[in-house]
Amino acid sequence: MIHHEPASFFLKPMKPSFPLLLFLALWATTSAGVPVTFTGRIVDSATAEPIAARLYIRAESGQWFFPRSASPVGSAISYRRQHGGNTNAVEQHTTLSAHPFVVDLPEGRYSLTVERGKEYRIVQTNIVVTSAPGMAHVFALDRFVNMASMGWFSGDTHVHRTPDDLPNVQLAEDVNVVLPVVHWATADSVAPKDGPRNFKGDFLSGPVSVDQTHVYYPLNSEYEIFTTGGTNHTSGAFMIAHHKQPFDVPVFPLKRVVALARSQGALIDLEKHNWPWSVVIVPIVKPDLFELANNHLWRAEFAVRKWAVPAPDYMGLEHGGLETEKGWALYGFQTYYALLNCGFRISPTAGTANGVHPVPLGFGRVYVHLAGEFSFDAWMQGLKAGRSFVTTGPMLIASIEGQLPGTRFELAGNSTRTIRVQVHMANSGPISKAEVVYNGKVISETEDPIAVSKGQARMIFERIRIDGPGWLAVRCWTETAMGRTQFAHSAPFYFDRKGESVAPSAEEAAFLIARAREEIDRSKALIPPEVLEEYHQSLKFYQSLKIRRAKRP
Repeated sequence: MIHHEPASFFLKPMKPSFPLLLFLALWATTSAGVPVTFTGRIVDSATAEPIAARLYIRAESGQWFFPRSASPVGSAISYRRQHGGNTNAVEQHTTLSAHPFVVDLPEGRYSLTVERGKEYRIVQTNIVVTSAPGMAHVFALDRFVNMASMGWFSGDTHVHRTPDDLPNVQLAEDVNVVLPVVHWATADSVAPKDGPRNFKGDFLSGPVSVDQTHVYYPLNSEYEIFTTGGTNHTSGAFMIAHHKQPFDVPVFPLKRVVALARSQGALIDLEKHNWPWSVVIVPIVKPDLFELANNHLWRAEFAVRKWAVPAPDYMGLEHGGLETEKGWALYGFQTYYALLNCGFRISPTAGTANGVHPVPLGFGRVYVHLAGEFSFDAWMQGLKAGRSFVTTGPMLIASIEGQLPGTRFELAGNSTRTIRVQVHMANSGPISKAEVVYNGKVISETEDPIAVSKGQARMIFERIRIDGPGWLAVRCWTETAMGRTQFAHSAPFYFDRKGESVAPSAEEAAFLIARAREEIDRSKALIPPEVLEEYHQSLKFYQSLKIRRAKRP
């Protein structure tokens, strides 16, 4: 499969990704200096039915082009974002409804890339526009897995896109559930409903159906605090997802926000793992969700480096986990593991901040399993329960004794339990590794790249020994042809034993205690006394934890 990195344009020869892609040149009518009107359609290769999708068109000169819908009932929405001055961290695409499109192209060579979510193979080709007789093109996308047919439905729970765009964009990206942030506070003195960057309009507290399996909920808020006590002082961010009334209170004290969220049946989503306050607020906020795939992971190259607080040394990550895509992902994983080991049962989620960052909607997404038909309420319940996995690329379905993630198993007495973990993976290309993680440590892994047949791979991890309370998860990795890292990570399975609880390692506890102390020292002159007391409560919680004893080799 040809890699779809925009920055790689014309650096390597391009070739069709499957036999149906037969068009390597476009001949169209033009006169000197007058653009050619190019018409195209995007269809499912198996059914020949039109489908919505995302389209990139780039000239050899580097200029981007944005098509329009050729149908009076169709839609086309352009998206143009770049990270600072980094021309390799760009997202320049058009999301198209399931109708023909047209675009005016001057003579020359172009790269065209067509994508739809995570379950179709990417189509990438070159075309040449000249003055010879023209023709229309059909782009056929090949689906290698259908997750909905197995009860898995995707979501993006951190989105900064106006709800007006979502009927188009959700179908083009095949994201079943979207939670757009319509209210956004960036100072500790401002309530989200009064945020200066809010979307205009009255947003109702009910799901809005795009079609039978695509829906968005238009009342979600974010506290992303950059100003504290009237001073530039970054604290961090969390989301209030699926609330019933606009949030009319500022962020401090935290317990007031939490009480309001719980009274409205909302979920609290801890955004990124390394904001200054991220792990400090967990004992107070007790978030339901943790963005294991967060908004610094893009289709474009990893670009947000040296950002916020570096990883502690015990994690063993180069440059504090802040310089590479995989290092950043592992930093998030290990922070999540430390919190799970403190007894917080937080379910993973995924959020792109599409609308702000140069990333498509749903590039990182969470899949939730539903036992029955799709509904928004059932999806949200499954998200909270952790019947899920997150991904930036491959699909990953893990099960133990026929049970999905989120399941709680009871351990009898002091005995150990031996289990087998079944894993079903799917990807458009190779899968480099799969790993089983138990209480934060990789205890079993594949030694060789995993064979993928027709986009699918199945394997079993035998004789996994569970010798105490805690949790287990499965993750897998892919390395693309351009050296990019993508992953999938299951939600945890839990193992309970009466009278015992999971405990952090000495290194994890030291990390959490140090972060609490550092944030107290950094913020004590700016935050109200009651908030300082909340931070001290978090410190006391981490200090009170029983430490997991290191096992003898």
